[in-house]
Amino acid sequence: MNDKRPFDKVAVLMGGVSAEREVSLRSGAAVARGLAEAGYQATAVDVTAPALDLPAGTEAVFIALHGEFGEDGQVQAMLDRAGIPYTGSGADASRCAFDKILSKTRFAEAGIPTPAWAVAPPGQPPPRPLPLVVKPARQGSSFGVHCVREAGQWQAALRDAGQYGCDVLAEDYVPGRELTVGIVGDTALPVIEIVAENDWYDYTAKYTKGRTAYRPPPGLAPDAQADIQRLALAAFHALGCRGFGRADFRLTPDGRPYALEMNTVPGFTETSLLPKAAAWTGLSFAALCDAILRLATV
Repeated sequence: MNDKRPFDKVAVLMGGVSAEREVSLRSGAAVARGLAEAGYQATAVDVTAPALDLPAGTEAVFIALHGEFGEDGQVQAMLDRAGIPYTGSGADASRCAFDKILSKTRFAEAGIPTPAWAVAPPGQPPPRPLPLVVKPARQGSSFGVHCVREAGQWQAALRDAGQYGCDVLAEDYVPGRELTVGIVGDTALPVIEIVAENDWYDYTAKYTKGRTAYRPPPGLAPDAQADIQRLALAAFHALGCRGFGRADFRLTPDGRPYALEMNTVPGFTETSLLPKAAAWTGLSFAALCDAILRLATV
């Protein structure tokens, strides 16, 4: 690890005001430990309101906030105005990636395959044939996400997704495998297959150790993996992202990948995917945090 670091005093923003607060606290604590191991003076900052309050002398910020006021461009815009370098995507790209309607529109414009979708108004019947995946347009960690296979499940799924105060997306369910690709800089990390209990990668499956298996996708040819990595980078660039992120895909049984979304502040917990992919390349958790911080900018 190069000891000539661009920053010394770093604030790690964690917690936040979104439904993902508890996950963010875990991510931020892990990042603070990783940065300290890498030699930084890292201070964990528990964000409890949509405001910016940094320790004196902060030279850069590592954003470990998930959800609203973390991934939606708000905190990034504040840091831009303050002229303080920070990790990850800028305000506009963060806002676009956080809004699944905007991001899927960008994917389609860039020729990146993504499942067909429609906005689902409250109280209305399904806008597309079932099965559909129902999800809030601006939310993370699978909050409010449901796979609706029968008409009798529709209204309950719509109400649950609608409680997050944003448009609800109804996306065609794509049968097949769940894949994800981490990105650091302009490098796509190894493809990871997500194998969840009951074939549904919900909040519990994501954050309960042992409930989900993560592995290199068996039987996936090297050229097919390279194609998915290429699509991940294309999605990253289509949204204007920078620094790091994680692209999620579905892969059909006949080998067609579909981009689902881009996570601009992916998790850093013990079950999180980006650190796992980095570890498979030989990059330790501390080295990963260091590499991401070195890309911090305004």
